[in-house]
Amino acid sequence: MTATPLIVYADVGKIFAGRGAERVVAVHDVSLEVAEGEFLAIVGGSGSGKTTLLRLANRLIEADRGRITVEGEDVRALDPVLLRRRIGYVFQSGALFPHISVAGNIGVTPKLLGWPAEEISARVDELLELVRLGKSHRDRLPHELSGGQRQRVGVARALAAKPRIVLMDEPFGALDPLTRDGLRDDYRALHDKLALTTVMITHDMAEALLLADRIAVMHAGKLLALGTPAELSKSDDAYVAELLRTPRREAERLNALLPRDGAA
Repeated sequence: MTATPLIVYADVGKIFAGRGAERVVAVHDVSLEVAEGEFLAIVGGSGSGKTTLLRLANRLIEADRGRITVEGEDVRALDPVLLRRRIGYVFQSGALFPHISVAGNIGVTPKLLGWPAEEISARVDELLELVRLGKSHRDRLPHELSGGQRQRVGVARALAAKPRIVLMDEPFGALDPLTRDGLRDDYRALHDKLALTTVMITHDMAEALLLADRIAVMHAGKLLALGTPAELSKSDDAYVAELLRTPRREAERLNALLPRDGAA
């Protein structure tokens, strides 16, 4: 990688306590660099460690071993609250504050950072346009929005304080297919337009292949493979190969079900 890494994991490990004396190794000696401007997708089955790895970057979870740096700084030396305020985070369900307006939700981090009210208001309007909602949504409450609209507000909130880094935890998984397809394309366009560095967790291999510059494959807490889609296609690991075959198998089944053009 030639670009400067904004996030660096060096021999990072995390163990959770299980039942009795049992210990669960969630992340096992993972080393990984995320370059400035990169869109990295982390894939793997449930329990593979991908969400733990994501949350270690902003100290929602603390690492047991190894070193993580964000923008060149060791995260252990940073106040975790201030660290989170400089990194955007998008949750699966949007996780909006239910009794606060759209404008209030988007402006929460700038307000905590002490931005002037006029600047926050202007930023809210700017972001509503960027995420294709518009100013008419400013005063609505989350329950008045569709799932896709709530997720767009969640993206706007993550971008409100102008972060360089955005972490996304299954951001499109709960949406219907049409909404998901449109929103993820819009986010990739925002990623490029704003020169963001994005790390996204997804269970959807097709989504990872379509959106990401590189894909990290996690399995049983270990980083099995890392590379572009073309590079991963050359992997000799059976699990990686199986993941890559999933979208192709789905496409083949759909082609078999749908009638060909001109068929009765």
